[in-house]
Amino acid sequence: MKKIKSEWFLIETDQEYENALARYQEIKYALHNSNEHKEKMLLAHLIADYEQKTSDLPEVDPIELIKIRMEDFGYKSVDLANEYGDKGTVSKVLNYKQALSLTMVRKFSKLLHIPADALIAEYELR
Repeated sequence: MKKIKSEWFLIETDQEYENALARYQEIKYALHNSNEHKEKMLLAHLIADYEQKTSDLPEVDPIELIKIRMEDFGYKSVDLANEYGDKGTVSKVLNYKQALSLTMVRKFSKLLHIPADALIAEYELR
């Protein structure tokens, strides 16, 4: 596995952003508590920070935004369930059967690097 960069700093250019994304893809399945896992978490933060500064969030409802960020970070619904603690509720939320709770907003905002105010927007249940 080729390491692109051994030290990370704030991402300031598109090239640094591309390098960070490439490295993240290389280590996104790193074992928990490993150095690569720590690097992955740092990269997720740096990437999200750069994206927040350089792009607007898409005009989508909170659930679609969650799904987009899950794909960005390679997460599955089980990862959200592990963060929240209830697989059934997460499934209902992702399928528009139940609204996001305040606890979910807080946890998913942190996990997916989505501003909490983007997750509290109104949307219709189906």
